[in-house]
Amino acid sequence: MKFASTRLVASDIKSMVAFYELVTGYRASWLAPVFAEIVTPGASLAIGSAETVALFREGSAEPSANRTAILEFMVSDVDAEFARLKQQVTVVHEPKDLPWGNRTVQFSDPEGTRVALYTPVTEAARRRFADR
Repeated sequence: MKFASTRLVASDIKSMVAFYELVTGYRASWLAPVFAEIVTPGASLAIGSAETVALFREGSAEPSANRTAILEFMVSDVDAEFARLKQQVTVVHEPKDLPWGNRTVQFSDPEGTRVALYTPVTEAARRRFADR
């Protein structure tokens, strides 16, 4: 099995796509007016409008309701990314080192999902991510 994608359901798909294009530096492919995808080297981020929920099962997902997931993107320099983005996004916390060897910063996307950028800073953390 290969983890390939995360999908977010958005009440305002245009602002969500613009946010993730800014954060990732990748352009979205609009596959339909209600669905876009940002493909990165590690996985894809799919963003569907609230109208897409009915295609699966009415009420099975809800925009702006997430409080359990944090989307994480590994970057080469978390401090440089923070400097680039801090005036354009809602900052949850500024860069700090975590006990498992990553330096991280966290933002909130336009609908409240937490987004973390991190850089492995210890040798053990760099080895963990060397093959990814």
